[in-house]
Amino acid sequence: MTVQATSAGAILYRDTRGRREYLLLKSRPGDWEFPKGGVEGDEELQQTAIREVKEEAGIEDFRLLDGFRDDYDYVFEANGKRIHKTVHLFVAKSFEASAELSNEHSDLQWRDYEQAINTITQDGPREILRDAHEFLDEKFDEDGEESDEGSDGG
Repeated sequence: MTVQATSAGAILYRDTRGRREYLLLKSRPGDWEFPKGGVEGDEELQQTAIREVKEEAGIEDFRLLDGFRDDYDYVFEANGKRIHKTVHLFVAKSFEASAELSNEHSDLQWRDYEQAINTITQDGPREILRDAHEFLDEKFDEDGEESDEGSDGG
C-alpha cells in the first residue's frame, strides 16, 4: 500500500552585492534542501510554499515569482508505510538578508549557485535549482534588472 503525499516549497534567493545566493536548509538526516512542507487542508500549492518559507526560514518579506513551478518525487518508508511524495517548488525572491533557523533543521546557509549545486545531494532538487537558475538568468536579462559580468561557463 503506497500513500500519496504532496509538499510545496520555494527556492528562495537574495541579491547580495549583485550576486544571487540561494537559501539551503540542512535537514535532520543531513540532506540540504529548500524550505518546503506538506500541504495542509485545502491550501493551494503557493499558499503552502509561502507558509513554509515563513515557518522554516523565518522570512516574512519575500515574493513568489510568476512563471516558474517544477516538481520532483521520491518514495520513502515511514511507520511501516510506503509514501510516494511529490514536492512542488516555486522560486521566491527574499527582500530580507538573513534567515532564521527553525527547529526542523540543524543549519542554514546562503550559497551562490555553484556552491548550492554542489551542496544538494538529491538529484530532484538539484535539477530544479538548475532550471530555476536559468529561469532567473533569462528573466533578469530581459528586464535588464541584473547584468552578468562574465559568461557562466555554460
